[in-house]
Amino acid sequence: MRNRQLKALSGTPLCGNSDPKKEVSNGVKAKNLKRKAKSRATRNSVVFALYLAAFSLIAVRCAVTDVEKSSVHGNGSDTSKWQDLKLWYRQPAQEWTEALPVGNGRLGAMVFGGTEHERLQFNEETLWTGRPREYHHDGAVEYLPIVRKLLFEGKQREAEELAAEHMMSVPLRQERYQPFGDLHLHLPGHDKASDYRRELDIDAGIARVHYRIGEATFTREVFSSFPDQVIVVRLTCSEPGRLTFTATMDSQHPKTRVLVVDKDVPALRGRLREYTSRRLKRQMPSVLKFEARLGWKAQGGKVRITNDALEVKNANSATLILAAATSFKNFKDVSAAPAAACRRAIEAAADKSYDALRKAHIADHRCLFRRVELDLGTTEATSQPTDKRIENFAKQDDPQLVELYFQFGRYLLIASSRPGTQPANLQGIWNDKLEPPWESKWTTNINTEMNYWPAEVCNLSECHEPLFDLIDDVAQSGRKTAKAHYGCRGWVLHHNTDLWRGTAPINNSNHGIWVTGGAWLCQHLWEHYLFTGDKKFLEERAYPVMKEAALFFVDFLIEDLKTGWLISTPSNSPENGGLVAGPAMDHQIIRDLFTNCIEAAEILGVDGDFRQRLTKLRGRIAPNQIGQYGQLQEWLEDKDNPKNQHRHVSHLFGLHPGKEITRRGTPDLFAAARKSLEFRGDGGTGWSMAWKVNFWARFEDGDRAYKMLSSLLTSQRMYPNMFDSHPPFQIDGNFGGTAGIAEMLLQSHTGEGPRFAGTEIHLLPALPKVWAEGSVKGLCARGGFEIGITWSNGRLTKSVIRSKLGNKCRVRADAPVRITCKGRPIRTTTPEENVFEFETELGRTYVVSTD
Repeated sequence: MRNRQLKALSGTPLCGNSDPKKEVSNGVKAKNLKRKAKSRATRNSVVFALYLAAFSLIAVRCAVTDVEKSSVHGNGSDTSKWQDLKLWYRQPAQEWTEALPVGNGRLGAMVFGGTEHERLQFNEETLWTGRPREYHHDGAVEYLPIVRKLLFEGKQREAEELAAEHMMSVPLRQERYQPFGDLHLHLPGHDKASDYRRELDIDAGIARVHYRIGEATFTREVFSSFPDQVIVVRLTCSEPGRLTFTATMDSQHPKTRVLVVDKDVPALRGRLREYTSRRLKRQMPSVLKFEARLGWKAQGGKVRITNDALEVKNANSATLILAAATSFKNFKDVSAAPAAACRRAIEAAADKSYDALRKAHIADHRCLFRRVELDLGTTEATSQPTDKRIENFAKQDDPQLVELYFQFGRYLLIASSRPGTQPANLQGIWNDKLEPPWESKWTTNINTEMNYWPAEVCNLSECHEPLFDLIDDVAQSGRKTAKAHYGCRGWVLHHNTDLWRGTAPINNSNHGIWVTGGAWLCQHLWEHYLFTGDKKFLEERAYPVMKEAALFFVDFLIEDLKTGWLISTPSNSPENGGLVAGPAMDHQIIRDLFTNCIEAAEILGVDGDFRQRLTKLRGRIAPNQIGQYGQLQEWLEDKDNPKNQHRHVSHLFGLHPGKEITRRGTPDLFAAARKSLEFRGDGGTGWSMAWKVNFWARFEDGDRAYKMLSSLLTSQRMYPNMFDSHPPFQIDGNFGGTAGIAEMLLQSHTGEGPRFAGTEIHLLPALPKVWAEGSVKGLCARGGFEIGITWSNGRLTKSVIRSKLGNKCRVRADAPVRITCKGRPIRTTTPEENVFEFETELGRTYVVSTD
């Protein structure tokens, strides 16, 4: 069983060594601490190796040539172009959605930036209510034929009532992601600060606070380190001996206490208690234990440890190291030791200076972050604080805010999803509420998938891996749900899951019974293969899970008595229209899954009979239909309401993120899909509008896509800290918007056939008029290509394409081009106007130019 909780790492403790309530000087008894660490080194070495394996994956990706850095990849050596990638403000945060997020995939914190009182609200990704349990409803399958019959007879209400009573999850609702605690810094006399500035440097992954008290300048830096698995806080003053503060920790959870461990390390220790579910009207058990520890080093001055505080007086500078962990090992095992995990993390940082911790963090972060560079131009608007730029975006020219928004989305994915961690949930890893909106779960009828749309195209493939871990888990629990609820082989996931990997339908039958959540997640496995060409991944990890997901639908699909088509029932078009037979989205997702499985099996040379079975069944699934208004039908029947502006646009899955509806391949369905999107309108929640950016990009309508994007960059759909406003905060809108910008500049989902080697790279498919000049480097295309694009006057001038797999390349441009490699023309074919095909060699770079 894979351990989801990163527990790095060996080392020595970073803290003083005095008794509680006793003052100590800044000298640390390093020899004693090293002896402690040495005794633990052996048992920590295995855990340390896990971390090194994850970190080495990133290090390998950083080893690119100078040519790749300068022409295709973001150029990490030129620091000047990254300096504007900061969110900054002239005042501390008053609300949580004004605070600035830092994270390492596992540990997240929101930095408020107060002067007299600083607050770091922090999270650890595995602190959830609940316990290991089964969610499936034994005996539900007995009611399946009755519910289907009622739906065929048009008795929707009766079907929903029967399904609600007998076919839902036990219990009916899933669990809640929880806040961990708060680190408070009390700085007496700092209420009269001047020259205040608070910022988040997304290029470095560091939150900073800077202000003056009299002639003294005070600075704080906060980051969450992936290499060292701790949150680091650095406090400095320009005048020696002027730094005085008290650090305390607390938590919203009642069963917590603050104590001193290992003689001089403040700790926050607790256990989640049972809670009352207002909707279920009963007590719900919780079992997880948790602990946070605060290591410290002070330069100059004195430090005093009490039972509930760390007091630093008259120091020159100080470094605080926050570690946090829970007893979660995996969704079946909660026997981990959080105290030991915290001790290891603190000890691992002990011999490292602040500069060493900072340098390792920045190197790790930039290795991912600087892969992609976007330049849309800069105006005087960059001189304004970020909150003012958001307020003024609709009435001023500020293209750099789009660039900042794009890169902020990439920053958030790096900060909330790393190899070995949980995937980003509805709020990434940041949550301050005991009852967060929608429990801050993984909602799989759009939101979880949207979180990972930027992963491959925006050159963060490693950040995709936690989602694959979740898929492995829900495939296990989903087998039981498939059997208990539907009598089917394979596995199924409905529209939500939680830390305990529930897969049964929750909440209510009219939207909870939706059977294609797992099938949609499987698209991410296939997409990872399309972008990377990792055949081992396809063979050992992706295809077995995809095959089982397809096997479920081999058993589940039934024949519609009126049409003879195979349909999915019972199900729903997500959160719209109630329980039905045959929603279009289901059929699009199932066809996509079958197609990907067929192709994967062909590539691997396996399962010939199964491929034939899927091919035959795929041809019988209810097709996309054009309705009376010229729209793409959302349901089997032609009953769409053209005035319905529901936030979900589920029946356009085949347009995006699917690929069965395309401009050149299916023009009639393409036009019908556009009509449906026009009916839905330009409004919606944050994530809904982000999806519409991607839809309009697929329609190759850059100005309409930009209209949707610009609506996201306003105070109605964005909080001052650039978090997406659903409202309330949901992180999916950030990720969907970032993916939409990439989709406007580069598309690679179509081609001459299903094999990714024939994928077409479409350069600038949806460039809006407002982006007349610009460039992008480091985006990725299916087929194993890394792309740089430059344009002027709204037209392509040059593209640099690096072939990472040696596949055939097909390029669609807006004008005739010439293609060279090392300055020499290469042979191309032109199957249609402005489309060019050529063979590539692994590792070679090709220049596409219009001059």
